[in-house]
Amino acid sequence: VFSFINVPIHLYWMTEKIMNLDTNFEAIYDCSYVSCSVLLQLARRGMKVALISRSKEKLDHVASEINDKYKVETKVIVADFGEREDIYSRIKAGLEGLEIGVLVNNVGMSYVYPEYFLDVPDLDERIDKMVNINIMSVCKVGALSKGVVLNISSATGMYPTALLTLYSATKAFIDFFSQGLHAEYKSKGIFVQSVLPYYVVTKSSKIRTPTFDKPTPETYVRAALGTVGLQSRTNGYLPHALIGWIFSLLPTSTTISFIMNYNKDIRARYLKKMKKM
Repeated sequence: VFSFINVPIHLYWMTEKIMNLDTNFEAIYDCSYVSCSVLLQLARRGMKVALISRSKEKLDHVASEINDKYKVETKVIVADFGEREDIYSRIKAGLEGLEIGVLVNNVGMSYVYPEYFLDVPDLDERIDKMVNINIMSVCKVGALSKGVVLNISSATGMYPTALLTLYSATKAFIDFFSQGLHAEYKSKGIFVQSVLPYYVVTKSSKIRTPTFDKPTPETYVRAALGTVGLQSRTNGYLPHALIGWIFSLLPTSTTISFIMNYNKDIRARYLKKMKKM
C-alpha cells in the first residue's frame, strides 16, 4: 500500500524509461478497455503499437484512432484465442522483425454470472475455452529481449472465489506464472508484472458509473503504470490495494465465506432478472 505514495513521480520515470527502450513497439494481446487504455497512454508518447484481437473491425477502428490522434505506426493482427488452430504461429509471423518493448496480455473470459461449478451452462465447452483463452495465451506470448510484460490477472486470483471457481483458478495461474517468470528473467532486463485489479468500469463488469473503488479504465491504468518497475505484483490502484490489504488481515476461511455470500447475492439477482424476461 505504502509504495503507492511514490506512484506519481514513478509514473513519469517509468514512462520515460519505457520510451527510451531501443525496442519501441508495444504489443497488446486483446484490445479490451484496460489494455486499450495502456496502449493509448504509451502511443501518445510516440510508441508504436501492435494490436492483437479477434475482431478485425474493432482493431481497425482502434488503429485508425491511434493513427489520427497520435501519428504513430500501428500493426493489426487478427487472432481468436478461443480457436483450436495454432494461432500463435500466425501471431509470431505477424510480429516478425518488430522489437517489442512492452507486451500487455489481457486476453480472458469469465462466467456470464456467478454459478456453482457443476451448474455452469455448457460446462465442458466453458472449461475448454476458459483454460485455452486464459492460460494458453499467457504461456505462448513469445519472447522479449528486454522490456516489460504486463499480465492482467484479477483480484479473484488472490484467493479462491466461490461461484467463479474456474475463472478464479485461471487467474491464480496467471499470477503465479508471472511471479515465476519475473524471478527467472529480471536479471536479463525483462520486468514481468502480475496486475490484480478489483472492479473497473467496463462493459464486462456491468459497472457503468465510476466510484472511488471502481475507477474508469483510464484512471486505473494511469495508476497501474506507475507501479511498473516498482512492484512485480500489484493491485494497480490505491483503493484496490487497500481492499487487498484488508482481506489479507482476515482468515482465509472468512474471506472465502464473504466472497461466496457476495456472489450468491449476484447470482440470485441475475436469475431473478432472467425470469422476468
